[in-house]
Amino acid sequence: MGSGQVTDWQGKHVTVAGLGVSGVPAAKVLHGLGARVTVVNDGDDARAREQAAALEALGVTVRLGDGATLPEGTELVVTAPGWQPDKPLFLAAERAGVPVWGDVELAWRLRGTVPGKPVAPWLCVTGTNGKTTTTQMLASILRAAGLRTAAVGNIGVSLLDAVLGEEPYDVLAVELSSYQLHWAPSLRAHSAAVLNLAPDHLDWHGSMEAYARDKGRVYEGNQVACVYNVADKATEDLVREADVEEGCRAIGFTLGTPGPSQLGVVEGILVDRAFVENRRESAQELAEVSDVNPPAPHNIANALAAAALARAFGVPPQAVRDGLRAFTPDAHRIAHVADVDGVAYVDDSKATNTHAAEASLAAYGSIVWIAGGLAKGATFDELVARSAGRLRGVVLMGADRALIREALARHAPEVPVVDLDRTDTGAMLQAVQEAARLAQPGDTVLLAPACASMDMFANYNKRGDAFAEAVRELGAGA
Repeated sequence: MGSGQVTDWQGKHVTVAGLGVSGVPAAKVLHGLGARVTVVNDGDDARAREQAAALEALGVTVRLGDGATLPEGTELVVTAPGWQPDKPLFLAAERAGVPVWGDVELAWRLRGTVPGKPVAPWLCVTGTNGKTTTTQMLASILRAAGLRTAAVGNIGVSLLDAVLGEEPYDVLAVELSSYQLHWAPSLRAHSAAVLNLAPDHLDWHGSMEAYARDKGRVYEGNQVACVYNVADKATEDLVREADVEEGCRAIGFTLGTPGPSQLGVVEGILVDRAFVENRRESAQELAEVSDVNPPAPHNIANALAAAALARAFGVPPQAVRDGLRAFTPDAHRIAHVADVDGVAYVDDSKATNTHAAEASLAAYGSIVWIAGGLAKGATFDELVARSAGRLRGVVLMGADRALIREALARHAPEVPVVDLDRTDTGAMLQAVQEAARLAQPGDTVLLAPACASMDMFANYNKRGDAFAEAVRELGAGA
């Protein structure tokens, strides 16, 4: 089970760690290839038993309630990306010299195994924030160039389906999380981007250094371009540390005027000084800032990163413009819900950490900010200090709202704060009503919680839906 393709799976004993969205398809694929598959899973609830019964009907062995023990004779472990590296199963595998792959690694190894199906290069995107939007923008640009593509990986079509399904692709736009990269040792992209690096998932990785190292794996073995964020030196450092193929270039993106081998912005135009004949003296116009939806600063950065990867793949300038124009962002990502009494209401429920919330707050001039939820170990001083000058008022809700309230007291003591001491889902209606009371015409009421949602809502989508519903109720009574 070295770094090359595995051509004969017949009879190989593979343990799949975890049921769920990646474990079940991996178990089915491996069983179909002739491997002897055992699935181990920590949980033993009704959903797990239902999935186990379906797999057992195929001939797959499933052990529920025991994800810690390495089955006898295991030659390879394939894990769901969320399983932490320090779990006993993986320590046992390491002691036994058994390799551990994630679903991304498995998909990478299975490329080229479907007769007659072309092997599509991968353009990979990672970073703390903006991955999904950038990957979807990239796919939109590639489609505008007439290429057969899909947004895959951490979103959209599963990578195993993309690699093994009948659909032929010319190139894949691949979103990768730090978890997925940790378990993908032999992945070698055509080109890749790290959009930004901020503390996140440190409970999983153990340290910021380990988190950055896993993100940086996306650059290993790149063939054409390593795309980095000029404003985030840590991303450039990862490029310097990467072992890439001869001729692979470092390509920066910036919201300022680009230097040679960079993409940037000049007088409202997105320009390319990287993939042009004479990059020292000329620049290629790609699109206008107004072609980016929405044209918030961090989203323009996403567009530049997507454009850099597309240009690395040889996409013409017009396709960048057409692809960006055709792109529609997902719900709950800086989504304009409505204007009520001259105040704009914007849903960025997807801003589940401080880095994302800061980018969101930077997009507006005068804001009533709705924030709070589960902090996941985050601190808020830096976010509040940088955003204080934009705040008309703040409405706090959720389990860890006190952490934000204390940061506001330290760095923005003059900003009025409404602290909602309730964590039922109905709190959102009250939050919107309080925000409306604080807002003045021309302001933006912005839901950018800087926290996870699970203390009050099933997920950030439900939180955003509750905000939109509350805004509609406010408008109906206006």
